[in-house]
Amino acid sequence: MRDGDYADLVGAALVMVSVGLNEKAGGATDRGDPAGRVNLLGANAAIYREIIPQVVAAAPDAVLLVVSDPPDPLADLTRRLAGHDRVLSTGTFLDSLRFRAHLADRFAVSPVSVDAQVVGEHGTSEVFLWSSASIAGSPLMEPAWTPEPLRREIEQAVRYANITIIEGLGASQYGIGMASARIAEMVLRDERMVVPIGGYNAKYGVTLSLPTVVGRGGVIRTLQPSMSAEEQRCLEASAETLRQARQRVLEGMS
Repeated sequence: MRDGDYADLVGAALVMVSVGLNEKAGGATDRGDPAGRVNLLGANAAIYREIIPQVVAAAPDAVLLVVSDPPDPLADLTRRLAGHDRVLSTGTFLDSLRFRAHLADRFAVSPVSVDAQVVGEHGTSEVFLWSSASIAGSPLMEPAWTPEPLRREIEQAVRYANITIIEGLGASQYGIGMASARIAEMVLRDERMVVPIGGYNAKYGVTLSLPTVVGRGGVIRTLQPSMSAEEQRCLEASAETLRQARQRVLEGMS
């Protein structure tokens, strides 16, 4: 790894964009604030407006992976600035891994045996798909397995994991670094892995996370997971939160 300039991006297949204020510096560490990471949008959007055109000029064919918070509305901005659809946000990939880890710990199994997803916004409105969560095909939604207090406890732990880590270590770069590296492998190796990750979704009009086939072109295909009526309602609400954020960031371009 070394420092460089935009010219060093020539020929790059993937560019990860992680520049900007983090949660601690941007004042986004209050669990009681429903805006969460969206508080960073104004400052980080201004930075993106400056750098994305230069990234695209140097690497016009690259897939762009938005890592900075809030990644979903910044991905919408990046897509507009870049003029193409090869844009991903890290989305709820890390949230889903944390969801699985908490369930694995609760039931004393390996996380690789747990199938559970978080969709929607990477933020306070994200949606936990309890209705389809399972261990080796055995559903976890049975009240005896995951009673409501346990579900609330796990959701709280995952939703605010970044704040908990910041309180302990001062920053939360390790988890997202690991997740970003894994996404880079999926793209560069054309793995066609299916993971919850942020991509533009015409149905909802914004970038949000759903199970997505990820490969050399970025988003290859988006899948529609099975959801309960309540989960679908929450996903619609999460999309509306993101539409409002998208409107804010695109108004800044006018």
